[in-house]
Amino acid sequence: MPLANNDPGRTNSESRKNTRPLILIGVGLLLMGVMSAVWIINVVKADVQISSTRTEEFSVIPAAVNFHAPELVLNDINGNTVALSDHHGEVILVNNWATWCPPCTAEMPTLQSYYQDHAREGFVLIAIEAGDPLPDVVQFVADHQLTFPILLDPLNLALRAFQNDALPSSYVIDQEGIVRLAWTGPINLENLETYVTPFLEE
Repeated sequence: MPLANNDPGRTNSESRKNTRPLILIGVGLLLMGVMSAVWIINVVKADVQISSTRTEEFSVIPAAVNFHAPELVLNDINGNTVALSDHHGEVILVNNWATWCPPCTAEMPTLQSYYQDHAREGFVLIAIEAGDPLPDVVQFVADHQLTFPILLDPLNLALRAFQNDALPSSYVIDQEGIVRLAWTGPINLENLETYVTPFLEE
C-alpha cells in the first residue's frame, strides 16, 4: 500500500506551480483590457478633434454657377421694400437663413465681420430670413448686432427662386446680375476672402 504524501512543503510548491499559469493568464488579460481601453479612448479623442477641426476651421467650398439672379422683392425689418435689382452694379452675397437654425447663427459673426470690412468696396450682404415672426427677427438682429440688410421672406420665395431649401445657403451675384457662386452650409471668413473678394476687384 503506497504511503501518503505528508510533506507540506512539497504540497505548497505544487500548488504554487499549478496556480502560476492562471495568475499569468489573468494578468495578461488585464493588461490587454487596459490597452484596449486606452486605444478606444485615443480613437474617440482623435475623432472628436477631427470633427471639431472640420467644424471650426473648414467651410463648404462654393460651387461655380452661372445664371441670372432671380427677381426678388421683399420687405426689410423696417417695412421698406427692397429688390435684388436695386443693387445692380454691386457684388451681392445673398444669405438664406433662419433664427432657429444653429449653423445660420454660428456664421453670423463671420458675415458681419466680412460685411464691415468690404461694405465700402461695392459689396452688399442681403440676409433673407425664412419665415420667422418679425419680433423674433428684430430681437435676433439686435442680439447679434447685425448691420447688413435683413429681408423677411414669410412665403420662402428666396428658397424657391434659388431652388434650394437648405439653410444656410448663400449666393454671390456679380455686378452684372449673374449668380456666380453657390454655397450650401456655413461659410468661414477664409473662404469669403478667397472666393468673394476677387469679384470686388474685377
